Formats: sequence, structure tokens, C-alpha cells
Amino acid sequence: MFEAETFVTHLECSETGKHYPPDTLYNLSETGKPLLVRYDLDALGASISKETLVNRLPEFWRYREFLPVRKAANIVRLGELMTPLIPSNYFQETLEMPSVLVKDEGRLPTGSFKARGLAVAVSMAKELGVKRMAMPTNGNAGAALAAYCSRAGIESYVFCPDDTPEINVREIAFQGAHTFRANGLINECGRIVGEGIQATGWFDTSTLKEPYRIEGKKTMGLELAEQLGWQLPDVILYPTGGGTGLIGMWKAFEELEAIGWIDSKRPRMVAVQAEGCAPIVKAFEEGKSHAEFWDNAHTAAAGIRVPAAIGDFLILAAIRASDGFATAVSDQDILETQSRIARREGLLLCPEGAATAAALIKEVSSGRIDKDEKVILFNCATGLKYPMPQADEFIDLTSPVNYDNLVKVYGPEDS
Repeated sequence: MFEAETFVTHLECSETGKHYPPDTLYNLSETGKPLLVRYDLDALGASISKETLVNRLPEFWRYREFLPVRKAANIVRLGELMTPLIPSNYFQETLEMPSVLVKDEGRLPTGSFKARGLAVAVSMAKELGVKRMAMPTNGNAGAALAAYCSRAGIESYVFCPDDTPEINVREIAFQGAHTFRANGLINECGRIVGEGIQATGWFDTSTLKEPYRIEGKKTMGLELAEQLGWQLPDVILYPTGGGTGLIGMWKAFEELEAIGWIDSKRPRMVAVQAEGCAPIVKAFEEGKSHAEFWDNAHTAAAGIRVPAAIGDFLILAAIRASDGFATAVSDQDILETQSRIARREGLLLCPEGAATAAALIKEVSSGRIDKDEKVILFNCATGLKYPMPQADEFIDLTSPVNYDNLVKVYGPEDS
């Protein structure tokens, strides 16, 4: 086990800039805004080089100097390997785009990028003496919380909208969380968590309501930069609900520039939402810094069905600072794109990941993305967690097999 070393100096209110001392348990700042972890970047940069990383394990804990855990014994691990960048032949063939890469986060523990944020959040909870954690979830975050809390010996409580995919609910419960469905959306499940703090003593681990999930999601940006030889892509399309990953990557790029590992060039950050729940898109198009609550939120991509994001102003600031934008796609386009890529590429995207692919098709057509740009699509979870079409063709072995019919039924698929 390596020795942990952290360069955390303080926590900072994302709205006012007020400083808070580290090594203390916090949710939000005094103004009710997310807290951001700040580091002594001069000391951090002097302690590590790009070459140092070469001999470390291919996991996101290789970036430990950029993370807040002080004692190695408190790190909670389930095998957080670096996730691959997979070139897309589909986009090369159909859109004549030679540089589209899919970052497949479905390879992480519990099958989604939520493992990044929750691995760090639970490790910090262990370090700070938390015994009970709770969160609302549309599925994957709850699964990660359950797994990491069980690994750490921390009790967990998870609240799911009643239409959360069944496999997610069962996964959460099977991995040890006290699991409840509620007849409402994720924000209403979040209300249960917030209102229950005094009665239950649990720690609210909701998106951006504690400082450390951002730090875990930040490793996506660190990892992406390293995988691309410290040259960032032109465009990143990111499925955006609470937006922790988009905020975290932007923070990672700022820190990398501050220590001299990358230059000032930034990717254009594109927040991808579903048409049935697109508060960030609406706020972006209206030039606002905060998003209005989205009534009657609905989409097949459950992970981005977030009608109100507490970090909305941080998402919108990163998009605008990068000269990026926000875009929404229909459920029909999401599901059709998911199917086409599965058949043509062998990549089983989750609906949220497929939303980024559908958005790329839309925005190349609109002209907001050029065909010669290097583009990263984030597939945030394995598609195995979501419903798939029936496959019920049957062969009756009491009769001779008609192979001519088989070839007709299973001939080349439509593109």
C-alpha cells in the first residue's frame, strides 16, 4: 500500500469564495452552495512529475496527490482501473469523422462512472468518522454508494424514484444499502435525505452537497489528459444531470495548467440533456446563470433526469468559459442511436452515453461541431444495467432446421 500525501489547504464556497478549514465534515457552504477542495498547487507540482505516473498502477488512485485523502489506510478500493478510449468506426464511416473516441466508464466498479466520485467520498467519510451515509439516486450512484459503504463498513441508505430501472434497485439492495422506492423524482428523494438528517444522523451524500464527489469525478479529466499525451481534445460531450463530472473535469484542467502539465487550450464542453428534462439547455439558451426547475421531467435516460441541479451555475460557467454549449436530444434519437452503435460497433452504451452520440450527430449537422475536430463521448455506464429489446426468435428442434429462413431472418442489419 502506498503512502497517501495530500496538498489540501482549505475548502472554498463556490459562490462567495469564503474559505473553510479542511479535515472537518461539511455539506454545503453557509450560503447553501457547493464547497470546492483547494490545494497548494505549487507544492503539489513540485512533488510529482508526469514521469512519476508511468510506474504507477493503471488506476485513478495514481493521481493521489490531486486527491484529498490524507491516510492511505482510509482509501476504499474496489479496483478502480483506468477506463479505455475506444475509437468509433461508426462515426468515421457515417459522418466521416476520423477522431471520435468513446471513453467507456462502464468498466469501473459497479459498472459506472459514479464509482469515481463515491470511492473518494466514502474514503473521506471514513477518514472523517462518518458511520452512516444517505443519498437519492436514479440508479448508478446508489449502487456505487452501497458497494463502497459496504466495503468501508459504513451503513448506507438509498432512496430511488419508483421507476428507477429494476436492475439498479436490486443491485443497490443486494450490495447492502437500506433501499427504498418513493413515488417522486430524484429531487423529492433528495428532500427525504435532507429532512432526515437530524432524526437519523446520516451524512447527506447527494450530488454536490458534499465536497468530495467532485474530486473523484475530477480523475476523469486527469486520466483523459494523460491518455491523450497531455493534449486535450477539441470537444467533450458529457451527459449532464447533476453535472458533477463536467464540473470536476473543468477543475482538473485548471489544476493541470496551474502546475504546468498542459497549456491554456481547453476542450469545448458540451452538456447533453434529454428533451424531456433539459433545464441546463434552457438556461444556456436564455443566457442565464441559474436554471429553473424543470416540471414533469421525463426521459428514458434515467441518469440525466435531474429537474434541478444545485451546481447549475458551475455547469453553465464551465460551458461558457470553454466556448461550449448545451444541447438536448429526443428519447427516440437516444434509443435509435444506442441500437445502431450496438449493432455496428459492438459497444453497448447506456442511454445516457447514447445521448452524447445522438447529440454529436445532431450538432455536426447543425455545424456547431466540425467533422475534423477531436471529440470525446462519455459512456457513463454499462448498457447491461438497462432494459433491452426482446430476443425471442425460437428454433423448434422437433423439426428439421430451415437454414434458408435463418439467413433471411438474421441477414445484414440496417445501418
